[in-house]
Amino acid sequence: MDIESAQKLIWENKNRKGFNTTDVALEFGLLTAEVGEAFTAWRRSLPDLGEELADIFIYVAAVAEMNGLNLADEVTRKIEKNARRTYKRNEIGVPIRTSEG
Repeated sequence: MDIESAQKLIWENKNRKGFNTTDVALEFGLLTAEVGEAFTAWRRSLPDLGEELADIFIYVAAVAEMNGLNLADEVTRKIEKNARRTYKRNEIGVPIRTSEG
């Protein structure tokens, strides 16, 4: 499934089920909780890590929709931007951005 189709289905499901579609702050809070659940699943080697990551995507897509953003377009632009950036490691090995590309 592509990102744009997923965003549309996620939004339709939220509307159909009567879930939050207007409170962006609440959606960010719920997203943060899902990130915590995914971290716990990873840290404890639980079998539901994939499901928790999917929940994160669902909340991100909802926040995008609430703000009138096409997440597929945003991801494409960001991947292209990241590909043009250059980095150099500093004296302790941390990559430091040297250009926007």
